[in-house]
Amino acid sequence: MTASISDVRSVVSQTFPQSLNELKDLVRIPSVSWSSFDPEQVARSAQAVSDLLAGTNLFEDVFILRSQKSDSKELGQPAVVARRNPAPGMPTVLLYAHHDVQPPGDLAMWESSPFEPEERSGRLHGRGAADDKAGIMAHVTSLRLLPELVENVELGIVVFIEGEEEFGSPSFENFLSDHHELLASDVIVVADSGNWNTETPALTTTLRGNATFKLTVRTLDHALHSGMFGGAVPDAFMAFAGLVSSFYTQSGSVAVEGLHRSSVPTPEYSDEQMREESGVLDSVSLIGDGHVLGRLWSQPSISVTGIDIPDVANASNTLLPSVSARISVRVAPGQSASEAFSAIQQHITEHIPFGAIVEFEDVNLGEAFSTDTSGWAAQSISHALTQSWDQEVVNMGVGGSIPFISSFVSAFPNAQVLVTGVEDPDSRAHSPNESLHIESFEKAIVAELLFLVDLNSKKP
Repeated sequence: MTASISDVRSVVSQTFPQSLNELKDLVRIPSVSWSSFDPEQVARSAQAVSDLLAGTNLFEDVFILRSQKSDSKELGQPAVVARRNPAPGMPTVLLYAHHDVQPPGDLAMWESSPFEPEERSGRLHGRGAADDKAGIMAHVTSLRLLPELVENVELGIVVFIEGEEEFGSPSFENFLSDHHELLASDVIVVADSGNWNTETPALTTTLRGNATFKLTVRTLDHALHSGMFGGAVPDAFMAFAGLVSSFYTQSGSVAVEGLHRSSVPTPEYSDEQMREESGVLDSVSLIGDGHVLGRLWSQPSISVTGIDIPDVANASNTLLPSVSARISVRVAPGQSASEAFSAIQQHITEHIPFGAIVEFEDVNLGEAFSTDTSGWAAQSISHALTQSWDQEVVNMGVGGSIPFISSFVSAFPNAQVLVTGVEDPDSRAHSPNESLHIESFEKAIVAELLFLVDLNSKKP
């Protein structure tokens, strides 16, 4: 039995209002996995996801599981796992998403409450609406509808909904080890990325790695009066500012020796489109060199994402003895994160002004990702995406990082890893006013259901 695209669209359309309402219910749960937020909300979210998976009637058991964090004896946040074993000779597909979300940030910047979903202009607004609770509901809905389109579900299915992705997945490695047999699969679909735009689907084929760390710069053993000593004694921020400027060329490209570039194919995309989608101010120039997408997908970048100094309201006339900052290095595909960290560490120690003392702490490394799209599973999902959107799929890179994908590759080296998602350039994931394009959400469900029907119809 082979379902047509019209059959799939019809069954999805009939149940889509239910799926959208269930997504809204998930968004209402403030499941922020960061250690300073209420863990009971993450547990509540895990239970809600477990109930949804149990409601598909495809699994005998749905488990809520935790593993020990890699850096402590504490347990990580709860993940939800369900497994249905395959018929003889059939493949097993693992469907991944995460049920935790980013903190809401400054509530004054939200146009509506982050945890009270609201539909506006064809989009669903709310924290986690796009990243990544829509990914969960794409999985749940397609699984719920699969038995309506095939005579027998012979495909092996694993669902793995993580609960701490937004906090860096501190127990992920141990989780894969502890539950390796339960998670074992031939194809892994990670629903945590996006599409080219709302009219064009995409398969994410490359991701940059990352190396993040806390850097502390010290020049004094105590604060000094800026009038009495300024101009002769270097303060820590002056040294820090000089160091940061050494990271870049005049054009804004990375100037750190040892941070590599790679090369990936890039579709047509103009500087004007980048300006429009990013919201860069009219008077501000873009940075870097080469094709604008190449700068995001295959070149390194360095950003200061946080800094500990007195705020303006509490500033006094003193020279700062120390400054601490969070440094984020995005690593081009083809270079290991540890090699990139060694390069930036050496650069800092060699370029710190005035002989200032530097300290490196809280180092986190995540590997880049690159996939081959010639495999049977990649061909199947590309065809499904093209059918659902009625538009040729784009193989795209992403400048961001999903470090746990390299962990999947290490744990299951023979599995094909496919990265999809429901976000688009206007989703504002991690930012205030995060939103989901509702029509794209429905198309994502259609595509996943087509993919599962196809996998269920033939042996690889």
